[in-house]
Amino acid sequence: MSLELDLDLQVATTAAGLPAHADFADWVAAAVAERRARCELTIRLVDADESQALNAQYRGVDRPTNVLSFPFELPPGVDSTDPVADYLGDLVICPEVVRREALEQGKQDAAHWAHMVVHGVLHLFDYDHITDEQAAEMEGLETTILSRLGFPPPYEDDPPTEDP
Repeated sequence: MSLELDLDLQVATTAAGLPAHADFADWVAAAVAERRARCELTIRLVDADESQALNAQYRGVDRPTNVLSFPFELPPGVDSTDPVADYLGDLVICPEVVRREALEQGKQDAAHWAHMVVHGVLHLFDYDHITDEQAAEMEGLETTILSRLGFPPPYEDDPPTEDP
């Protein structure tokens, strides 16, 4: 199935060396593949202060985090065939945390960026990792998707990343 993707990439950080829009689009498309024919999504890249404020507000955790996922909920009375139903949600990613984790875990930046995008998108599809069973399912999907993108398995011999 071919995906029609509308990706709004918002850069609200002065961090250098960010992945290209096309990279983000490829990573999103891989995570969305076979789940939707059309998808709209916003990815906002933020500094540590904004990440920490959002993490504290929405998760009660007063520190910056790698990725936060905000799924879109269809308003009552709106039919699922309405174009607004194509909106998947928002991801907020902190490059500072992603880079630090990649370094600490001995991963290539691109591999960890791809993992954070795939991980966040799967959260938008209601995948989670609260229980061991949920974690096994989500981590298996992430590994499969990242493998298709040419990246190594994200969970081999590394500590768990911060998570939304």
